[in-house]
Amino acid sequence: MGYAILAFDGADKTRRAAAMDRHRAVISRWAEDGRMPFGTPLFTAEWVPSGSLMILDVPDMAGVRAYLAEEPFSVEGVWGDVRVLPFRIAPLPYQRLPKPGDPVASTRTHTVAIAYDGTDAEASARRQAARPAHIARMQPMAADGTLAVGGAILDEDESRMIGSITVTRHASDEAARAWMAEDPYVRGGVWQDITLHATRLAALPYRPLPGAA
Repeated sequence: MGYAILAFDGADKTRRAAAMDRHRAVISRWAEDGRMPFGTPLFTAEWVPSGSLMILDVPDMAGVRAYLAEEPFSVEGVWGDVRVLPFRIAPLPYQRLPKPGDPVASTRTHTVAIAYDGTDAEASARRQAARPAHIARMQPMAADGTLAVGGAILDEDESRMIGSITVTRHASDEAARAWMAEDPYVRGGVWQDITLHATRLAALPYRPLPGAA
């Protein structure tokens, strides 16, 4: 079990740069000990920093609170809107994530998609019907690096899948939407509320993702 923290910056945009070194120190430590399988900055389509997506491998909300208590972006007011989503990484044959010493792009290379299912009575049935084809599509895309990481957003009881998060190797919203348009979750009416964010992958001392070789 785990959680995704979807955080958006507050009005004072100078705070992010001022806290960046302390932020990197904290997330590096959490990545190294396996409590943070993935994290990435969020940008607008115009490449302006706008927030962060941090995925935590912790058993309960106590772990989330422990992270936020030492995360400078949280403590020092960089983030003005923090959303905690129960989240499960799909075990797929992902490529290795960037590690310290690897080159890091200075421009957009990837897209984060936050995709919510419908809220009608048939939403869960549509997801279950489309899920085998969706997973079959994701397998080779994780292996070739198109999908950097992906998984399911769960409801508050952590018993039902209500959406998805994907991080894909698409350098524009148009490319990401064209890729998503071919997915069984889109064709089958599962994903009905999709928001895209520009990003590039950070280099951290990550452990292998679930399913990675």
